[in-house]
Amino acid sequence: MDDTLRKRFTEIVGQRYAFHRAEDMAPYTTEMRNRFDGTAAMALRPGSVGEVSAILKLASETGTAIIPQGGNTGLVGAGVPLQGGTGEEVMVSLGRMNKIIEVDTETNTMTVEAGAILENIQNAADKADRFFPLSLGSQGTCQIGGNISANAGGTGVIAYGNTRELVMGLEVVLPDGRVWDGLSKLRKDNTGYDLKNLIIGAEGTLGIVTKAVLKLFPKPAGREVAIAGLGSPEDKLKLLSLAKAKAANGVTAFEFMARVAMEFTTRHTDGAREPLESRPAWYVLLEISSPRSAEDARETMETILTEAFEDGTISDAVIAESGEQQNAFWKLREDMSWAQKPEGASIKHDISVPIREVPKFIKLANAAVERIAPGSRIVNFGHLGDGNLHYNISQPVGWEASDHYALEHAVNEAVYEILGQLGGSISAEHGIGQMKRDKLARLKDPVALDMMRAVKRALDPVNIMNPGKVIEV
Repeated sequence: MDDTLRKRFTEIVGQRYAFHRAEDMAPYTTEMRNRFDGTAAMALRPGSVGEVSAILKLASETGTAIIPQGGNTGLVGAGVPLQGGTGEEVMVSLGRMNKIIEVDTETNTMTVEAGAILENIQNAADKADRFFPLSLGSQGTCQIGGNISANAGGTGVIAYGNTRELVMGLEVVLPDGRVWDGLSKLRKDNTGYDLKNLIIGAEGTLGIVTKAVLKLFPKPAGREVAIAGLGSPEDKLKLLSLAKAKAANGVTAFEFMARVAMEFTTRHTDGAREPLESRPAWYVLLEISSPRSAEDARETMETILTEAFEDGTISDAVIAESGEQQNAFWKLREDMSWAQKPEGASIKHDISVPIREVPKFIKLANAAVERIAPGSRIVNFGHLGDGNLHYNISQPVGWEASDHYALEHAVNEAVYEILGQLGGSISAEHGIGQMKRDKLARLKDPVALDMMRAVKRALDPVNIMNPGKVIEV
């Protein structure tokens, strides 16, 4: 980037919030797993929608590529420069725009800026005696704008849906600098295309989210958390069916974890303890919530676990006896993402499978992985209630990371072929980014791809918004 253009961008946000030296750029250009570490011309930290608008207007006029970034907790390289790219992009980090603007308990909504940290949003809802259900392992760092752009899932999808279902309105700066004010609190608005749903999940390729209106819910009157041990994937489906039959929408989490995933977490998380002495092949973290009372939640949980034990679906179970123990159980699940890193290289898959096909997928995929990379440790966990599996393959003990990653293409091809046979998806909640762009182009319906490209060309004709991510135009 020439000095004149760099100066023009800098003047928009001020010298204090513009960076171009390599050491200052590093936090913005490197993805958290160190899989993507491209270069960019500069990074900007705007403090208002007006500054974001000015940045995009200048970028559109000069053909400068823009990479929007939230908390940089993504895993597919959507919020960092392209690997092997031109290095001419401008990073736009929304972290300064982090205000919680309004909590409206009458409409059960919260209006926030895009840089608001997810955990702060949860706490603000709690303080107002409300509940915001989006929950992720990275919630202390990730920003709601990034969650919206990736259509994040998390642990509460079974009861509350993905981020898409939790957003009522958006403010978005379009690629030409115009600001779309779609900050609606309406539950019904049947006036044409649902524009916000073009932006949600677009991974910054159609514009930059600057504000959002979020749905809030009543706080549950009672909540119980338990961990159960099971012998097979088929048993997980039986337990899920039983829990839904007894609690219906009161099943607010149903997380499954393989034995090796639990071993990694207890090994690398300070203070973590094995929850079940039987050390089963599979674990389920079950959360039951009740709008009526704590006693109702407890009775429902006990009924589910008793019946599951009596019919042989589960071999062991423990119900948390305090809020502290509930948090400890959840930490075992939430730390599974981080606990894989000390074990070496990991080939990761964020995928979804029709729920009834989960056991078949696990059987076929495990066999394929063992054939391609014998001795690999399959760290399988996720949100069974919506069929979202985190199917990760850690390197065999004693291997070099480079040797394991050399098999990544073959492993991916095998996993995605099985997904195709079973009607699954190559991305459930982490998005496409640059990691899965070519796979999407090969596997997605051609008509759907044409529609996506048409939308991209219509809103971003100069192709400045996160080029090279999601789709090629």
